[in-house]
Amino acid sequence: MSYKRIFSLFIVVLGLSLSANKAFAQEPVASPVSAEAAPTEKKGINITELVFGHVSDSHEWHWFSLKNADGTEHPYASPLPMIIYQPGIGFSFFSSNKFEEWHKDADGKRISNVYNGLYIEKNMKEKVLAVDGSKVYDLSVTKNVLSMLIGVFILLWAMTSAAKKYKTDKIAAPKGFQNAVEVLVIFIRDEVAKPNLGNKYLKFMPLLLTIFFFIWINNLLGLLPGGANFTGNIAVTACLALVAFIVMMANSNKHFWGHLLNPPNVPFLVKCLLVLIEVMSLCIKPVALMIRLFANMLAGHIVILSVICLIFIFALMNVYVGGGFVIVSLAFSIFMFMLELLVAVIQAFIFANLTAVFIGQAIEEAHHDAHGHEDEAIIL
Repeated sequence: MSYKRIFSLFIVVLGLSLSANKAFAQEPVASPVSAEAAPTEKKGINITELVFGHVSDSHEWHWFSLKNADGTEHPYASPLPMIIYQPGIGFSFFSSNKFEEWHKDADGKRISNVYNGLYIEKNMKEKVLAVDGSKVYDLSVTKNVLSMLIGVFILLWAMTSAAKKYKTDKIAAPKGFQNAVEVLVIFIRDEVAKPNLGNKYLKFMPLLLTIFFFIWINNLLGLLPGGANFTGNIAVTACLALVAFIVMMANSNKHFWGHLLNPPNVPFLVKCLLVLIEVMSLCIKPVALMIRLFANMLAGHIVILSVICLIFIFALMNVYVGGGFVIVSLAFSIFMFMLELLVAVIQAFIFANLTAVFIGQAIEEAHHDAHGHEDEAIIL
């Protein structure tokens, strides 16, 4: 079964993430920016760093942090596999726990210790850089990548489990989990595929179902405590939008390109303007898909985290005010979380529906002549 192979791959990746490759082990050396050059950290809470640290991608899976007796924070995180390629050196495989010592440089960026001539710089996102400034290609299994693999495994397991029951018993009515999957499949078929794709809907049903379930599952995984903000990453939504755009272009017909590049019954000067607008509209379609999903999912995570951070902001002002605000903050956070559960499925539906709309526009056949003959028959 295909999902068993995915599960085996997931176990291998997880095992690699929990152990360092000793072939490249060496003593960490000082960071390229000395601790003396780093500015003294101000007391308090850096809300921007805290919020974007949770929603951005990372080379480790951070769970929580606890304060030690001396007041320093001790993070609890699962290291992930680092796969680095450097021209002239080749591939390096090791665990992200090699980068454990962090401090801020003169620009306020968090940087790690050096390992094998490499270090990590944390700003809005993490970047692996070389001390000598040479080119570094980061192919690591990051938090978002691992979350994607988990989502793929869940998707394959769910679909193959439901399909297996149909294979063994084609007559019995669906029940339980199989019934839930069938309801969603029929919904996508009747409300998304058929209205937008007509009699060609069967050809695109696998794509629409994959898009819908893949986005929905990863949206839900991102709402779990400690989950990755996978669909709130613009690179992820850009890839999904690119897939939809490629399928639309690959299935477009002469009628679509004729109306796009040569609108009928339009004066020449107006036609030039319309062609420019239509070409721009064609390019904007995948951008709209990309930004819509990215912005909605990222905004939801930021709002929830920001509301929770208000507890600590008020607590720094006054302990009693902070304690009193806990109830308000938690109540609003729970409300936003429930809203995000709804947004998770709505955004998956919208992405699948707009994909079907764009593909339907590209495969639509000419029908003006038929309407013309019908009008003539009515007049006669």
